[in-house]
Formats: sequence, structure tokens, C-alpha cells
Amino acid sequence: MPFVTRRRFLQVAAGVAVTGAVALGEDTILLEPNRPIVTSIEVALARLPAAFDGFTIAQLSDFHYDEYFSATPIKAAVEIVNNLHPDLVVLTGDFVTIPLYEQFHARKRAANAAEPCAGLLSPLHSHLGTVCVLGNHDVASDALRIIEILHSHGLPVLRNRSIPIEQGGSRIWLCGLDSVWEGNPDMDLALRGVPAEEIVVLLVHEPDFADKAAYYPVDLQLSGHSHGGQIWLPGIGAPWLPTLAKRYPRGLYQIGPLTLYTNVGLGTIRLPIRLNCPPEVTLFTLRSADNRLTG
Repeated sequence: MPFVTRRRFLQVAAGVAVTGAVALGEDTILLEPNRPIVTSIEVALARLPAAFDGFTIAQLSDFHYDEYFSATPIKAAVEIVNNLHPDLVVLTGDFVTIPLYEQFHARKRAANAAEPCAGLLSPLHSHLGTVCVLGNHDVASDALRIIEILHSHGLPVLRNRSIPIEQGGSRIWLCGLDSVWEGNPDMDLALRGVPAEEIVVLLVHEPDFADKAAYYPVDLQLSGHSHGGQIWLPGIGAPWLPTLAKRYPRGLYQIGPLTLYTNVGLGTIRLPIRLNCPPEVTLFTLRSADNRLTG
């Protein structure tokens, strides 16, 4: 075995460290943020009518449009969704990003990003179309303008209201809530006219609202907001999470009778990096109690 001096050992070790750092940097900045993965989940809901057994919902969230850092994963996610042929697509907010130093005019200008973002999302296809809710960044910017832009691209926004989806003589309700952090969420208004015995799927940007939603006749809540922290360390989790996404930062949860899913989003914020937290397309397949009993 050849003799290795301490100096040579340190030089080699430093080279390995630099190479590893460069590779990690390429992965966290260039590769992982641009490669959405598909998470497929079957969700059993006790009140789901048998006619909706097998109904599929594709969820995308947290676009934070930027021509350099989020356009690529958004385009990739749209292609993925269209190849999945879901019954419905839901978009759970943050189409734009407000600046770190939140001056009023800068906040307003942030809404400009909604136009190219909506342009990328408009090719989404599903049997029943696409429904959106706003995120805290959207509401903190110029909510009315963003809603108008989304509507003009065939992307309707639910803001404290519900709409029915009918199939096989039964129906479920899709409820959209305003941003909990920046908006004026009103569950009583949103559920007005919804029969208490009929199933409700709630779209709300911030996942930690589930602790309150569980007290309403809501069966499934779909949220985003957390980005999964963008960095997820094994055994530790996310070093940082935003307000209203600390309790339920990613994945599937059960809060009393309510099932919650937190999508980790497509875009990034402040730093264009992701580590162990790739952008996500979630495909839900709803299953009824009847199917569980007989399947």
C-alpha cells in the first residue's frame, strides 16, 4: 500500500468534499426542483356515495411562477396530469410570490406573474375541468386581479363557496375557502346550502386549518402551502416551515373524522432549491364504504 502523507490525504478529502458539494448543489438546484413525482393515493371516505367510487382528483399546488425557477416543473406537471386522465383537477393556491420586503406597490406588481402562470396551467385536461383556490401570496398581492386572470384562462376560483358535482344520481360538494392567513375565510358561508348529510371535499391553501375544519361536516381537505419545507432531512424533517403548515407539513393525516392531504407543491420560494422534497403531483382515487365492505 503506497504511503499517503497527511497533506495529500487532506487534499484528496477536500477534493471529494468539493465534488460532493457540487453534485449536491446540481441536484438540489437543477435536478430535483424540475422533476415532479406522482404520488398516487386511495382515500376511503365513509360517506362517499357508491357512484363516486373510483373518482379521481389530481392536485397541484404552490406554483410561485418564475420564468427561471418554476416554469419547467409547472410544464412537466401539466403533462403528467394530462396523461393521468383524472376526473377533476384542483389547484390549491399561491400562483404568485409577494416580495420579501412587502411594500404595497411591490405586492400589487407580484400579481403580474398570474398571467404567464395561468397560461401554463390552462392546457390542463380532465373530465370535469379545473377548480382553484387562492393562497396567502395571491391574496396578499391583488386577489381580484388574479381571480380575473385565472377565470380568463378557464380556471375558476372558489372563494368561500361550494359547488356540487353530480354523478350516477348522487353528488359530492367541492368547497373552496379563502386563504386562512391573508384572506377572510368563512366556513359557514362556504357551506351554505350544502346538505349536512352529503360529502364535502374542502380546498384550502393552509393545511393546519384542518384542526378547525374537523368540526364541520367536511370529509376530505386538500391543502398545500408548506412546500414540504423544500428541504427534508431524514430523522429531522424540515428545518423551516411557514405559519399554518407546521402541524401537517406533508402527506396524509387523519384528524378526527377528517382526512387531510398536504401537497408539497411545484415551485419554490426565496431559495430555488429542493432536497429530499421533489415537486409533487398528487392523484387521489376516492373509495366508498360500500366498496370497502364488498371489495
